[in-house]
Amino acid sequence: MFGLGITELLIILVIIILLFGVGRIATIGRDLGKSIRGFREGLAGDEQKNKEEKKE
Repeated sequence: MFGLGITELLIILVIIILLFGVGRIATIGRDLGKSIRGFREGLAGDEQKNKEEKKE
């Protein structure tokens, strides 16, 4: 994983918690999940649209 060990990952996690706070991290994670989900749905919609155009 990019040459990072457990110690480095824990240090990064502590820094993130100090910067954003525990409550804000949950909000950021939720918003990031919604963004990724929307992106995937958009890609799936484009693929389906392309298949329909090829049939016509």
